[in-house]
Amino acid sequence: MRIIDFHAHIYPEKIAEKAVENVGKFYLMKMLGDGTVNTLIENGKKVGVNRFVVHSPALSPTQVLSINDSITNECAVHSELLGFGTLHAFMENPAAEIARVKSLGLGGIKIHPDSQRFDLDCDEMMEIYAILEKEELPVLFHTGDYRYDYSHPRRLLRVIREFPKLTCIAAHFGGWSVFDLAVEYLLDTSCYLDISSSMSFLGPRRSRELIELYTPNRMLFGSDYPMWTPESELEKFNALGFDEKARELILYRNAEKILKI
Repeated sequence: MRIIDFHAHIYPEKIAEKAVENVGKFYLMKMLGDGTVNTLIENGKKVGVNRFVVHSPALSPTQVLSINDSITNECAVHSELLGFGTLHAFMENPAAEIARVKSLGLGGIKIHPDSQRFDLDCDEMMEIYAILEKEELPVLFHTGDYRYDYSHPRRLLRVIREFPKLTCIAAHFGGWSVFDLAVEYLLDTSCYLDISSSMSFLGPRRSRELIELYTPNRMLFGSDYPMWTPESELEKFNALGFDEKARELILYRNAEKILKI
């Protein structure tokens, strides 16, 4: 069976150690991966992961271009990778960078409002979503964190309603650490959701319940490497006991539909 890890962060080797350390401090967690491309691919291949959607959020507007170039370069070297670009609410001329993202062959955009420090539905981002909708670029959103309001699921609901043709993917069951709250806002929408960085907190029974509630047609497998690894997250997913049809949808068919591959 094909397996696509739809949620993996990668960093250049020279800064990977520091980047992973900072992510660990942000979430107050020990990371399982080292943040490098080679470790991600090696770990994934051990358990049958064929493709990886990789990205890295720009913490400041000045980082956008260099990160998008870095992701593009890694995808050129490693055929297993599918790159998503980054944008920032306060960057100059986002329309030009969106056009460049498409020309580079990046397949979408990743937004992490909590670490980027802007509201998911701020005016600047709403203008950007209008362009992304027109350009048919999907957006993977970090959503949810009990400590912040930047990525609250209600903000994503506003985006979904305002831009019905924009392909939205809500990471972490739509609301990291506020999983049940996310259901109130996102259950009756058309957005996709990924299962990354969630199953260890939810436990197997609630993880399965939420997947069944949203339905497998909307769910995507993701590891959130380097917080976790493809191996560790696939082991948790396999333990949920879904039938072959549901597994295919979650592990690759939904991803292929979004990515048009």
